[in-house]
Amino acid sequence: MEHVSFAASYFFVFVLESCTSCWKCSRLEIVFVFSYFCTSGRAYKFDILNRNHEPREGDVRLFGSKNVSEGCVEIYHDGKWGTVCDDNWDMADAQVLCRQLNFLGAKSIVTGKDYGQAPGPIWLDDINCKGTETHLFTCEFKGWGETDCTHKEDVGVVCETGSINVDINDSTQSLDHGIILSDFLGQIFDDGNGCDFLIVVQSPTGNKQEDGTPEISEKTICAHKMILSQIPFFNASVGITNITVNLSLPCQPHFTSFIRYIYTRKMDVTLSSALCLHQMASNFGLKQLMEDIGRLFSKILPEDSTFHNQVSFYKYAVETKDLVLEENCVQYMAWNYQNLTRSPAWSGLSVGLLRALLTRSDLVAPDEYFVLQSVERWISEKGDSIDLETQADLLGRIRFPMIPAEKLYVIESSSPLYSTHKTVYRDNMLKAFQFNVLLFSNLTKQKFGKENNDYQPRIYTAEPWSIVLELSIRTSSSQTHSRPIDKRQRYNNRYIHGYGYETSSYSQTRSKSFSTPVHNSLIFKDTVKRWQANILMNRQECSNHGVRCESFPVAKLTPQNYISQSEILFRNRILLVCQGQYVCQIQDFKSNMASISANATQVLPYPCAGDQFTYQIVVTPEYV
Repeated sequence: MEHVSFAASYFFVFVLESCTSCWKCSRLEIVFVFSYFCTSGRAYKFDILNRNHEPREGDVRLFGSKNVSEGCVEIYHDGKWGTVCDDNWDMADAQVLCRQLNFLGAKSIVTGKDYGQAPGPIWLDDINCKGTETHLFTCEFKGWGETDCTHKEDVGVVCETGSINVDINDSTQSLDHGIILSDFLGQIFDDGNGCDFLIVVQSPTGNKQEDGTPEISEKTICAHKMILSQIPFFNASVGITNITVNLSLPCQPHFTSFIRYIYTRKMDVTLSSALCLHQMASNFGLKQLMEDIGRLFSKILPEDSTFHNQVSFYKYAVETKDLVLEENCVQYMAWNYQNLTRSPAWSGLSVGLLRALLTRSDLVAPDEYFVLQSVERWISEKGDSIDLETQADLLGRIRFPMIPAEKLYVIESSSPLYSTHKTVYRDNMLKAFQFNVLLFSNLTKQKFGKENNDYQPRIYTAEPWSIVLELSIRTSSSQTHSRPIDKRQRYNNRYIHGYGYETSSYSQTRSKSFSTPVHNSLIFKDTVKRWQANILMNRQECSNHGVRCESFPVAKLTPQNYISQSEILFRNRILLVCQGQYVCQIQDFKSNMASISANATQVLPYPCAGDQFTYQIVVTPEYV
């Protein structure tokens, strides 16, 4: 129990233990004990998580559902939120709405469902979208507020959240620190009997009243001063009877759960509630709750294939200066960079986040040319909103010497930004061409330092630098059929980050041989390094390979030929890809071995349900 005096906590637990074992003791008697310590008086006001952004003309939102991807459709016009009538509403309209909300698209239309009373007007009726519009208000409709509908005809939608298709209601993490405090206290809170401390929760709705003042949604919670006296920030001391708390509207529904946690030390945290609850815990000084929810962010990150939540968590981490959460978010997006660039969130990335990604050497991509193309596309989509200096800065973070030589030749003719930033491209392409035809020692003698990131590779998964292995043998047949994977690449039935060979269901794929150049510069194009990759499952297999293994499974990557190149060092890695969907771990090879166990002794940075992995080994040569 946090922030409670020794005498009060001792007496409180004594009464609880006595009363919970006594048939004659009622909940009201317990409440009387709470009231014995506190009297009535003044009120206080407190602001938390009051980060509200003013809505703009034409903004849309969903309300009335715990699932953020479902709800009644509202659109903002003339300073007020209003609904949309279901007359002529079809999937083309829903697609525009969902894409404007940064979802992948629409899953279904909902009519006749009660999402709660909408207080605003009905703004749109007989809307007719082609499906290609970027904003709902650009579609054809009668006119703002011109309608013969009632609010019973307000339309709702269910938006598509991505290939993982996780329903937030099904994604619940339970926290339980209620060893001392039982469900008995939770029942006291739920009943509200004997409550003596009012918490008034106020949240701006985004609408304006007739006099122009902001409209405020208000909710009152009646709690017990004795319980809240544990939390100094409530100031539930002698003479204080109530407090006003300002919350953002999306966080208001979760405040009751937060107060109940103070009673029971138990809580279910969902994707939609995590940010709000983390901020509440931070502001009210519940350190344990804050840390526990912070750890849950790692579990939540992989659940959104649209990447909107990962981007939101990053923004939140920057705002709250939570460096651990910030690094966690950036690392996940760097490891899953290719999926990020294909997601609806890509074009909305901030300059700061994109810059943070481009500084990382653990960014996973097919090759550096892919990174260049993704940044060019991001800049092009932003248009004039990104000034030329910022564009040049981002392009300057591309590691041009790492771009495959054959792709350097097409940049001038294919790049949409080349004519705008000729100097940036020409200077970096010259550096890249020099890198490909000169020894690195000659380059460093001129003007390029060894510590320059331009000469440090990222984790490139394109051919010939990677190979995909799997643990399972999917049939009794020993026959193996394989075929080259096309450039879209798939893990099982999903896209992967590289090149290799896709084996049929008759294949045993945990042992493969492959070859790479000794380095990615043209000087070493014809100098081949041969590798043998294996996944070892038990001590006998390790013994057969002449190695000692501490855990299983374990990856072994062995060079098959010796090439004398003392200035080149291989920093090889193995990527654990969860169910073909996202990279959840990256391990370095040390002495040709990499542990890939995911048992209790090795916690994955990002969890994987069922521990179903595909393993991708990446060879990474570096100049030293």
